[in-house]
Amino acid sequence: MQQVPAVTIDGITLSQSLAIIQYIEETRPEPRLLPADPKQRAHVRIICDIIASGIQPLQNLYVIQKIGAEKVQWAQHFINRGFKALEPILKQTAGKYCVGDEISMADICLVPQVYNAERFKVDVSQFPTIRRLNQTLIEIDAFKVSHPSHQPDTPDDLRA
Repeated sequence: MQQVPAVTIDGITLSQSLAIIQYIEETRPEPRLLPADPKQRAHVRIICDIIASGIQPLQNLYVIQKIGAEKVQWAQHFINRGFKALEPILKQTAGKYCVGDEISMADICLVPQVYNAERFKVDVSQFPTIRRLNQTLIEIDAFKVSHPSHQPDTPDDLRA
């Protein structure tokens, strides 16, 4: 589909965020990105699916370019809709991170989506759990260096 992300790892090129994260989880056992407990793993997958399937595609750059003048309102609508579904789930599952006190795939999905929400001027303060989790995560070195605002191809007006 000629989209990012794509990564070449172990001699293969992978695309699609969740496929990449799952491959890393399966081939690099530490740190674990899925909890050992099956119920917690299910919660992680629910959160990831809401973000990767229910929110992100509808405000992806390719989609936004097709929308035209209404792009900001379009993105805001779908981010708000997704965050309204996500917030009560995270209220139940969150500890220090999205699901308990260990970083998981859900956290990896959350940070770039909050970045997109802020980019499209969504009032994240109406989602206190999402906001708290994001604030905690962006203070972690691995999240700082991989943050969308720190990538080499980030436009100057979107840099942190």
